Amino acid sequence: MDDVWKIDRREFFKVTGMAGGGLMLGVYLPDRPWNPSADAPLQPNVFVRVDETGAVTIWVGKADMGQGVRTSLPMIVADELEADWSRVGVIQAEADPHKYGRQITVGSGSVRNGAWMPLRKAGATAREMLVRAAAERWKVPVASCRAESGYVSRNGSKQRLGYGKLADAASELPVPSDPRLKTPAEFRIIGTSPQQVDVHDKVCGRTQYGIDVRVPGMRFATVVHAPLFGASLTSVDDTRARRVAGVRDVVQIPTGVAVVADHTWAAFQGAKALDVQWSGGFAMSSADISAELRQAANRKAVAGRTDGDADAALATAAKRVEADYEAPYLAHATMEPMNCTAHVRADRAEVWAPTQNPQGTQGTTARLTGLKSEQVTVHVMHLGCGWGRRSRTDFVEDAVHLSKKLGQPVQVTWTREEDMRHDLYRPAAFVRFSGGLDAAGRLVALKARVVAQPLSATGRGKPGGVDDNAVDGIMNMRYAVPNFLVEYGMPDLGVPTGHWRSVGPSQNLFFFESFIDELAHAAGRDPFDFRHDLLADQPRQRRVLEVAGEKSGWGKPLPAGHARGLAIHENKGTVVAQVAEVSLEGGKVRVHHVWCTVDAGQVIHPGIVHQQMSGAVASGLTAALYQEITLADGHVVQGNFDTYKMMRIDEMPLVDVDIVKSGEAPGGVGEPGLPPIAPAVANALFALTGTRVRSLPLRPEALRGTKRA
Repeated sequence: MDDVWKIDRREFFKVTGMAGGGLMLGVYLPDRPWNPSADAPLQPNVFVRVDETGAVTIWVGKADMGQGVRTSLPMIVADELEADWSRVGVIQAEADPHKYGRQITVGSGSVRNGAWMPLRKAGATAREMLVRAAAERWKVPVASCRAESGYVSRNGSKQRLGYGKLADAASELPVPSDPRLKTPAEFRIIGTSPQQVDVHDKVCGRTQYGIDVRVPGMRFATVVHAPLFGASLTSVDDTRARRVAGVRDVVQIPTGVAVVADHTWAAFQGAKALDVQWSGGFAMSSADISAELRQAANRKAVAGRTDGDADAALATAAKRVEADYEAPYLAHATMEPMNCTAHVRADRAEVWAPTQNPQGTQGTTARLTGLKSEQVTVHVMHLGCGWGRRSRTDFVEDAVHLSKKLGQPVQVTWTREEDMRHDLYRPAAFVRFSGGLDAAGRLVALKARVVAQPLSATGRGKPGGVDDNAVDGIMNMRYAVPNFLVEYGMPDLGVPTGHWRSVGPSQNLFFFESFIDELAHAAGRDPFDFRHDLLADQPRQRRVLEVAGEKSGWGKPLPAGHARGLAIHENKGTVVAQVAEVSLEGGKVRVHHVWCTVDAGQVIHPGIVHQQMSGAVASGLTAALYQEITLADGHVVQGNFDTYKMMRIDEMPLVDVDIVKSGEAPGGVGEPGLPPIAPAVANALFALTGTRVRSLPLRPEALRGTKRA
């Protein structure tokens, strides 16, 4: 394990004072290695408190968007602390550039990126201090005392003291530099599935999302943005908008035209009544974009990974397989549309936002208002879905600009159409594959030329380099291929792009695992066996594949008109294999059953893993079967869920999730379950029909004339 997790300096923990007494520890959760020679002191960025009642509280700067971070992080502390889980709570930290470290919540990294070992050490440190405080009170050796469920007991006696009665005394003791951590066999909370701490409030409707914020004197608003990317405002006729009951004002701000009202519905109706004229902007249609992706594949590319000599091996291969794959833009379409509430004053600003990026929100507000970061308070609200969309701050800019101009608090909520047509989209992508097999059907060469926009607000990146996100899921594949070349080409497109759930692998695994299936069939091999052989030196991946095959009954007979397909993927420290059973019913793709096998390393909360894997299957399957963002003369065609379809509950397959026991460090679980479902379904459709669909979404018309259920 990386040395960054083994810091045993006393500075790793800071004991701080707290109102009302008790024990408070500041914990350093690193997002990068700490340099002890640097001038800046090692600062804590998570705080753990044991108060005089024995209650345990943890402050965490990560945002909750349904991934259960308010439960999993406290569980780590509570287990090592030997706390009473029913008395453990979490407080959402406000944005602070100094106190809480890097607060952005992305990449399935809340546990994986730095929290696991430091939080364990925090709990163990507090436990040892509390045990020592009890031993000193009883005047007995520390070894004769033990902690359990919020109490310290003396071995061989009935004496015991609750943590609340020991917290003050413990706070006066030296901080142990190297507390003993539990072995996995000793975990009492980690690895179990207690009810998540916020479930009750969510079920009862008490959870406050960004859209629920209410501030005294607040106005409600929406913003009309340019219909074409990069267009400029030329004129506004707001006569009809101002006649709408409840509309108070129409205001031009740098990001668009805002309609201010007494309530959100009036703002929406006023926005519909506006007559706004724009000029310029990106005017390509989807056919033009597809042509540009293919043209970019023919231009000079940059090598990202070069193993052996793929071109030479392809030239001498006994059989050569070539294929082009393509995927469209996708919107995030979060259930809670973009919204933000801001109150800008002369000397300070407050922002209430469902944001994945609290410090980015703080910095954006400071930049737009001229205030210092410490003059900006960001209240991080629950997120009604994030998927990376809320890591950007464009929706925050609307509210800050408008509040600054109005001089009063205002909540800006985007209409669903504004949200969908002004997203930062998953990039459209194109991959050209070439694969070579020897006479025995072994894969000897593989070449992939990837074309996709970089992830940026403008959809443009620096020329001359490989965009890591664009090739993720292909360039880092684990199969044993002696000659492997991955190249990257950047298209010339102006559609704004951003991180979408699982990012590059969301489309790249469809491309790659579908092509691996093509190679298996070209070699006359079973797709499972073909992959199993390619993973001969990857025991972790091989084991996940084996369990998926066993659980799904791979190779066993299926009902007539049904077929199976599979795919495997490693990302964010987690390995996932999925097998999908499909049929064609009434000309539609029907997915009956998905077997999902996951090795996520040490699992904190198995229930959360099951939920995240099932949710990833649902969102990935929805995208694979239905979703695409298309453009007509620069205008985004889709605007709501009538044209950007969501999978219905009666279409959801049965999902079996099997967690493979693992000694690896915790991996991410929010994203790795999504990429395998599209290729698993596509590969099943090929097994069923003999037709290979190489573009998303998986259109039923591409399978016309083939076998039906």
